[in-house]
Amino acid sequence: MTTRPSTRLISPTDEIGLRIALGAGPNQVLRLVLGEGVLLAFVGLLVGLAGTYFVGRVMKTLLYQVNAMDPAAISAVATVLLLSAFFACYIPARRATQVDPMVALREE
Repeated sequence: MTTRPSTRLISPTDEIGLRIALGAGPNQVLRLVLGEGVLLAFVGLLVGLAGTYFVGRVMKTLLYQVNAMDPAAISAVATVLLLSAFFACYIPARRATQVDPMVALREE
């Protein structure tokens, strides 16, 4: 039986099952999944804030007596985005802590 190279890569379920089989606790798995998701959201937020700064400077030249760089609005949007990213990662992270290692390793 031959497999394509893309199917030989380890899936996240297999990785988490392996980590649990080797002794990782639910809190460690939760921290791993949440950390990866929130880090990705944070990097995206930093790129978005840099884009906001440069686009805001351009908009300031185009708009008359309008402040395109409202710190309260930008911080509120950033907070909402980070909170939504956290909660979007939390549900799969909680599900990942309940992976049965034998089922995950048997599927390979």
